[in-house]
Amino acid sequence: MGHLLALAGLLLANTLTANEAETAPKPNVIIIFADDLGDGDLGVQGHERFKTPNLDRMAADGIRLTDFYVTTPFCAPSRAALLTGRYPFRNGMTRNPHPLGDLGRSQADEFGLSPNELTLAEVFKQSGYSTTCVGKWHLGHKPRFFPSKQGFDEYFGILYSNDMHPVELFEGDKRIEYPVYQPTLTKRYTQRAVDFIKRHREQPFFLYFAHAMPHKPLAASEDFYKKTGTGLYGDVIAEVDWSVGQVLDTVDKLGLSEKTLIIFTSDNGPWYGGSTGGLRGMKGINWEGGIRVPFIARWTGKIPAGRVSSVPTVSVDIFPTCLQAADIPLPKGVPLDGTSLLPLLTSDVAPEERPIFGEKNGHIYSVRQGRWKLFVRWPGQRREANLKPVERWLDPRRPDGVRIIAPYEQAQPSEYPGLTSGDTFKGIALFDLRNDPGEQKNVAGQHPDIVERLKAQIDAIQQSVAEEKSRRSPTGSSLEK
Repeated sequence: MGHLLALAGLLLANTLTANEAETAPKPNVIIIFADDLGDGDLGVQGHERFKTPNLDRMAADGIRLTDFYVTTPFCAPSRAALLTGRYPFRNGMTRNPHPLGDLGRSQADEFGLSPNELTLAEVFKQSGYSTTCVGKWHLGHKPRFFPSKQGFDEYFGILYSNDMHPVELFEGDKRIEYPVYQPTLTKRYTQRAVDFIKRHREQPFFLYFAHAMPHKPLAASEDFYKKTGTGLYGDVIAEVDWSVGQVLDTVDKLGLSEKTLIIFTSDNGPWYGGSTGGLRGMKGINWEGGIRVPFIARWTGKIPAGRVSSVPTVSVDIFPTCLQAADIPLPKGVPLDGTSLLPLLTSDVAPEERPIFGEKNGHIYSVRQGRWKLFVRWPGQRREANLKPVERWLDPRRPDGVRIIAPYEQAQPSEYPGLTSGDTFKGIALFDLRNDPGEQKNVAGQHPDIVERLKAQIDAIQQSVAEEKSRRSPTGSSLEK
């Protein structure tokens, strides 16, 4: 009932007269979501070897947020948070769904984002937008979890990570290709995204463009493979940057730049071969290197060019930001965890300082507020490896059990993307990110008052989630469609 009422309220609120519609054109919204791209992987973020002229241009024409976080250091929960505006411990998407054969499983996983969760695509669709998802989904690979059930008119992509078996390409709800030759993915995804923009130039649209790269197995097309001189990872980054340039150029050539908000970010930190930009840790770990990612936004005429902000922000903010940009009211009866960043993006008006939580597998690991970051669980550490020259790093999942789908040697564990030094701890740790962005020195003992204040923030949001669960329907869903 709650979900139906939320959608009905949106429909009523967005029913405009003809005259109102003429004076209130809806902007387009494009979200480009890279996979496993680190905070230091872009030229504009300080990488000295990777060249990303299109993303650098996008930042020069818009705003870059230096302290932007995702909610979790890995794939599916991060995607669910972006599309719902709710932390995974609230929306229930706390882990990755695994298809048949992945990690030695004999049966496919039945897990996915509850169809009762309200997505950004559903809100846009109810508001008269055309919606499409291009690329990685990873919010459930059973038909009841498909993008078409979550507000998307069109879909073209792989339903989970590109290292999970079987690697199948879907169009809508139908499998159209198996196995997928991954060196062509970025180009094909880009072609679909550009085609969608061209077909819907005369009406408001929402494009969610979720790249497969630079998630392993890394793969680049012939135009980029071994062309950059920076290794396969650098080739892949260059092709993702090219893809962003194609989207920007298409929007500009169609005269849509002043009515299109474009956001670029990543789902979590980097894997081996990438760069955290000097932060500690990597993908899969709640150190800064696993959860702090690039964020660039461009909206010609609305977002002043060349701005940089260090205000801490988080991916659940994207949901309310996009709705405010489109002048769509927030859905009633849906507890959101994010706050709109539109005043920050357009007018440098920062949101009120609030806690930003880092979680993993449904557990809160950290909370940041202002300069301080508190850990209440040890975030872990992936291993480094000193491989002999004759050895290769082999992913035990081997993307496809029979066929080679990405015929390139992958990045090695010796190519660790972030810092591995720093204090270890059991229980509690506090870091001053203003003076210690690499999280090297635990200062919890010097600031017991700050520790208690941040612990209280964790208690408060856990209480909020518990209260929402107590109001759930008998089926266990927090919302009803």
